Amino acid sequence: MLTNPYQAYQQSMVGTVSPEQLVLMLYNGALRFLKQAQKGMKQHNIEQTHTNLIKAQNIISELMMNLDMSQGQIAANLHALYDYMHRRLLDANIKKDMAPLEEVAGMLTELRDTWKTACRLK
Repeated sequence: MLTNPYQAYQQSMVGTVSPEQLVLMLYNGALRFLKQAQKGMKQHNIEQTHTNLIKAQNIISELMMNLDMSQGQIAANLHALYDYMHRRLLDANIKKDMAPLEEVAGMLTELRDTWKTACRLK
């Protein structure tokens, strides 16, 4: 079976980056999917909206599942925040409402920017 070159590149990229870079990639991916969902919502394209919101939710679920809960309060706080964002995206998808989508995009942007800064300081 032939491999899609783009998929092969993505798999190679994920396998060779540090855990810190992987988290940054997940944040960027979620933000990209939210932007596509916003575009779909503005164009009244239900399929595009739904598909991209599900992709963003999946990334947030992945972030939640991979938290090291032995790290204490910060992990617990992040888990609660991710859970909140996941529920807000669910609301956005059900109601096709832009407000929760924009709220989560703002939170993810702030988390991504903070994470990027923390990685540089390391």
